[in-house]
Amino acid sequence: MPQGRPAAVPDDGLTTRERRNRPLVIVHTGEMKGKSTAAFGLALRAWNQGWPIGVFQFVKSAKWRVGEEAALRALGRVHAETGEGGPVTWHKMGEGWSWIQRPGTEADHAADAREGWEQIRRDLAAESYGLYVLDEFTYPMKWGWVDVDDVVATLRDRPGRQHVVITGRDADPRLVGAADLVVEMTKVKHPMDAGQKGQRGIEW
Repeated sequence: MPQGRPAAVPDDGLTTRERRNRPLVIVHTGEMKGKSTAAFGLALRAWNQGWPIGVFQFVKSAKWRVGEEAALRALGRVHAETGEGGPVTWHKMGEGWSWIQRPGTEADHAADAREGWEQIRRDLAAESYGLYVLDEFTYPMKWGWVDVDDVVATLRDRPGRQHVVITGRDADPRLVGAADLVVEMTKVKHPMDAGQKGQRGIEW
């Protein structure tokens, strides 16, 4: 797309404005870091446009404190106090389920994930947000805790102008096929290759 121009314009009967403003499903997947970071970058843009933002953070523990959460919650307070930007709502789903052991059984975690998805369905039906960040949401689908076909159908049929970005490794091919924009983060080089662990301000 040189200079931001599409390579082809479909004969779909839409005006340029209608096509430009069509709501998107975006997927950030792949083995490399940066998937969530890129999604939260989109959230910053959405906040600047005054859109309501809903973050639904799967997998990461409710006890973890990440920099993006602190920054976006602060921006939510700025909106509440000054009217600038948009409101921000942050949901954490359960105790977190990947990479490190967390309390509770797999059935508990699966139930938490399903309830998280049901809340997203309710919010989509109510058109609660302009941008939904479903962080690490590929994992509950991969593990069979949330039905992929239901996710695809719900996103396809969502009303209004609601953008949705989903992050996580191993995105299901059905989700990839239904998405409007898919980015795969691939590793070229990483400090961990040289034995360096994650550090403050870069990983969190």
